[in-house]
Parts: sequence; structure tokens; C-alpha cells
Amino acid sequence: MSLRPVPAAGLLLTVTGRCPLRCAHCSTASTLASAETDAGLLQRFVGSFTEDARPAVLMLTGGEPLLRPGTVAALATRARAAGTRSALLTGAFFAARATGSATWRPPRAVARAVTAVDHFSVSVDAFHEREVPRAAAFAAVRYALDAGIASSLHLVGNGPDDPYLEDVTADARRTFGDRVPMLVNTVRPVGRAASWAAAKTQARPGPRGVLPCAMAAWPVVAGDGTVLACCNQDVVDRRPVPEHLRVGHIAQDDWAAVRGRVRSAPVLRMIRAVGPLHLRERFGTSAEDTGPRPGYCAGCRALAEHPEVLAATGRAGAGAAGALLDLHATRRQVEAGPVEFVRRHGSAAHAQLVALPGTPK
Repeated sequence: MSLRPVPAAGLLLTVTGRCPLRCAHCSTASTLASAETDAGLLQRFVGSFTEDARPAVLMLTGGEPLLRPGTVAALATRARAAGTRSALLTGAFFAARATGSATWRPPRAVARAVTAVDHFSVSVDAFHEREVPRAAAFAAVRYALDAGIASSLHLVGNGPDDPYLEDVTADARRTFGDRVPMLVNTVRPVGRAASWAAAKTQARPGPRGVLPCAMAAWPVVAGDGTVLACCNQDVVDRRPVPEHLRVGHIAQDDWAAVRGRVRSAPVLRMIRAVGPLHLRERFGTSAEDTGPRPGYCAGCRALAEHPEVLAATGRAGAGAAGALLDLHATRRQVEAGPVEFVRRHGSAAHAQLVALPGTPK
């Protein structure tokens, strides 16, 4: 989480879009029929990491990445060879029948994948618990910890005041002490939750709409192999991708090319430094003020419809001045620390749980 605002310090990689669970809040609306990228392409792209050009962190996600445990293990091994640490996020479908006893073990192929990564994370929330009981998910975490793998929980509630969050975080601390940090978020109106979840209140921008976007820092490999500069689910899922948010494709590009575009693209620099609201405010025309303004993320996607704004943004973000603005915004967020980062982007009331004192450093 400390590295999340740093451009190209991490890579979010969709191992598969498929998942055997049907959680009502799933942001990706994954099913067993969802898209799945060729494993060879994924391994070739991760194999392009070098000691001089690599992300610090490779986040393996889905869908459910442990539907492809052999691919997970292979990707983690290739990443480690270049000096990249790997992290895995799973819904723990394989543990659904676990009793929570100390003798429980995952299937052999899954166990190899879990012990191949550097960090193991399990999603736990009221929606998952309908299919994977909490005790079973905790059993998966316990297995990883006993194997020497640092572990965490990704928790979701209906809002920061949801009693479920107080119950599950207290339960986790009773079970694991402070060894297992928790990233706590709230349900967003995307994927399966689009029809019923309330919109999340966006953090208040500063003067003239200034609100830097750290979500444009780590590239995302979508299920079709497209590499995006944004993890917003609408950007990941919809085609065509707004051109200013597309940074490559794993069939044609290696990591060095993707990293270079993420770091140097003038428009991405400005989105990270001041955010899309400010860009629209500063460079938009008066004719655009007649209709309703889109929100933060929708406004970023909509920049593609305003070539004059993109052109002016590109000029502002080019050269040494644009690089310095980007660096300054990144440094301020890194100095604020992971708790403050989660306070802005997750559940502020639970932000401190991302940095528990027993968390492995």
C-alpha cells in the first residue's frame, strides 16, 4: 500500500476473469464463462521483467486466480527471478469445506501456488460468507501463515458503519492477533452491485477541483490482455478503451514499454498530479458548462470526448515541468503513508488496520 501511488511500482494482472462463486457484490461479475487470457502470453509478459526494469510488486487477481494454480506458481516464480515480489488475492473457493482445524490443507496444486507467492490475501465479507464460511477463509489464511507466507484480509462492508465490519475485524484480531493486516473497503455500484449499491462519496477536491488520482499509477492487465493505466472496473471491462488510458497489450508489448508509457505519458502525469476534475475545469470550454458534469472517474473517461482538453493537458504534462508535478504529487502521497491512502480510498474508519503493528515488514 505504501507503493500504490508510485507510477509503475506495481502491476495488477488478471490471471483469469473466471470464478466459481456468485457473490452479489462482485465488481467483475465473474462467472465460469468469463474471458481468460492465454497463460503463455501472461508468462511471456512477466518474463520480460528484468532487474533493471521490473515492478516492485506483481498483484495476481481475477476473477479467481487460483482456478489456474499452475499459472499462478509460474508467474510468481518468474517475477521473483527478476526481483519482483508477488501478491495473490483469492476468494478461497477451494476452502469452502474446511473445518478450520489445524490439520486442514488445500489441494496440492493450490498449496503450491499459495506457497509460491510472497503475500497471500483472502477476500472476506458477508457476500463471500454465503459461499465460503468465515472459518473456512480463516483456515486458508492460517495455512499460509504456517507455511511462512505473509497474509492479509480484504474486507468489504455496506458502509463504514456496517456492524458486519466491526464483527469481522474483531474476529480476525482474536484469531490472528496483529499478524494479519486488513484492507477494508465498502461496496461500490459496479459489476453485480451496480443495480443495488449506493454510490460512494468522492473525497472533496481542493481549489479548482484539484484531487490527484493514484489509481492511474499501477497498470492493469485486463482479461483480454489489454494493459490499462486505470483499475476502474468500467475502464477494465468496456471496449473501446479511452485512448489516454490504454498503455499497451501483452501480445505486443513488454514490461519496459508499458512502464515507460505509464511514467512518461503527459496526460497520465496530469491525472495523477491534479485529477480529471481540475483538467476539465482548467482546460474545458464555456460551452461545456451548459450540461451536467460527470463525476470523478466518469469525467476521466470522458476526457476522450474533449480533444481540446486532452491537447492542453498533454502540453501541460510534457517535459520536465510535467515530470516534476507528477513526482511532487507522488511524493506527498507516499509521505502521508498507507493509512492515509486507505483513509481516502477505502473505509476511513478502518484505515489503521492496514498497518497493524504485527504486520511483517
